[in-house]
Amino acid sequence: MPRFYVDLPLSVGLSLDLPEAVARHVQVLRMQPGDALNLFNGQGGEYAAEIAAMGKKTVSVSVQAFDAVDRESPLKITLVQAISAADRMDYTVQKAAELGVAVLQPVISQYCQQRYSGERAEKRMAHWQGIAASAAEQCGRTRLLEIRPIISLAQFLAATDNSELKLLLCPTGAVAWASLPTQVTSVSVLIGPEGGYSPEEDDQAVLAGYTSIILGPRILRTESVAPVIAGLLQARYGDF
Repeated sequence: MPRFYVDLPLSVGLSLDLPEAVARHVQVLRMQPGDALNLFNGQGGEYAAEIAAMGKKTVSVSVQAFDAVDRESPLKITLVQAISAADRMDYTVQKAAELGVAVLQPVISQYCQQRYSGERAEKRMAHWQGIAASAAEQCGRTRLLEIRPIISLAQFLAATDNSELKLLLCPTGAVAWASLPTQVTSVSVLIGPEGGYSPEEDDQAVLAGYTSIILGPRILRTESVAPVIAGLLQARYGDF
């Protein structure tokens, strides 16, 4: 059944017009009045709805039932991702959402090729949030990946991080994956950009309490690291 994210209050018995982008998607799918669809607003659970009427650019629906289904992982994963090239970062956001990551914290580090601030940062954030919403529609999540405002790596390391496990992905990592704790409920992972973090940044992360680890003998591209580490963490501590 088609499933759509709407950034609106939802309740059983409500009639509403779908947001323009969602309405356009419904029309592209050639849905008709009487067709069923599911809606969610990222606040938990999802709503069964039915198309009541369709105009040239509008789609009206009636909300008929609520399902308190929860598909969120018991493991809170925070990916601290140094900003990479546009298509690579888009891939990271999409796969993080699909793999049940709770928080994505974009950071600017020494070797970042992309640097956003002001209006450009706001536009990029909106773009990533759109990708996360689309991924949630596809994978069945009832809450959206939280994408935090862009900050510098130094700012992140200076702030309080209460995660039980703090990991720094590093090709010269001192700790192997197999030696990590057997159970945690929250984890933060630092992932570098193209070229990785600088040696100075690696040292700063270790001083901030992050454990430097290596996943294997091969060096992964920055866009590969997030889905790999998220999958491994879900298998070890989460719901895989």
